[in-house]
Amino acid sequence: RTALHGAHRIPDWVAAGRTRSAKMYQSWNHGESIYQIVPPKMMIPAKQPMFKSKIPDYPPTASTFHGPGKTHPIASNIAGDATEKIVKDRSHADLGKRTGTYKNDPTTFMKKLSRSCSVPSLREIKKANPYQLKPTHLKESRFAAMGGGGPPKRSEIPIMGLKSSKNFLVTNAVEVILAQPRKNVDTTKDWLAKEDYGKVPKYLHSVKRDIQSEFDYIQQLHDQHHAENQPPIQPLEDEERVALLEGLKAKWEKRNVEYQAGTHVSVLSDGQKRGRETCEAELSLLEKDIEKLGKTDILVDLSR
Repeated sequence: RTALHGAHRIPDWVAAGRTRSAKMYQSWNHGESIYQIVPPKMMIPAKQPMFKSKIPDYPPTASTFHGPGKTHPIASNIAGDATEKIVKDRSHADLGKRTGTYKNDPTTFMKKLSRSCSVPSLREIKKANPYQLKPTHLKESRFAAMGGGGPPKRSEIPIMGLKSSKNFLVTNAVEVILAQPRKNVDTTKDWLAKEDYGKVPKYLHSVKRDIQSEFDYIQQLHDQHHAENQPPIQPLEDEERVALLEGLKAKWEKRNVEYQAGTHVSVLSDGQKRGRETCEAELSLLEKDIEKLGKTDILVDLSR
């Protein structure tokens, strides 16, 4: 087997040897070359100035990219005449400030007299506002209870040599022996002895009064509604009642006579039976009317 090299054929073993030589040459460490004894200088390229466009940074026309909020429409800057952002940027509005910015700053501590003023000295008060040192209330002298207006004068010499033959030890013992024993006072508060114990509180009276007023108002509305829906009535005069009663009694007598005239007949036809039943019904109706008119204070419904 041979390999083609240009126009000549190269044997396979020659091509394989060249391949191994190329691999060895690639793996050789060329860093120890004499040309690399002195390291090359680092070439740091100069930083180019930041590009700034000459076109103003105006917000786009008919844009939907503006800040969140329901007070703005879907699209903003429709006319295209806005020179600033429709909704201004808000600092740390979403996730807050970055970590560590909420700590106290040691350079911004409270300074002396930052929230108050210094207390003036006594000399300054005497010079500027001497009226502040004037006392507003004088304390009463302890000698006023003794009948004097102040301490004793230098010329007032006290009485010397006063003595007493009283034996205070014996006197104190006698007073203690003859004294009445002390009574133990019960300091427990008696809740039953209160002034308002067992009485209805005052606020309940006002509550009951309000409830009663509401009930009276509702009852008044019911009475008014009942009076409006009630048919018109009129009391029946006594003379008219007596006249109606006499007329009903006369009618009852007449119908009773007719009814009694046919009671001896035992065998009745269908027409006679119907006539007797009609007469009995009229007599019972007349008796009820006579019973109603026999009472006093009769009211007549005018709507019928």
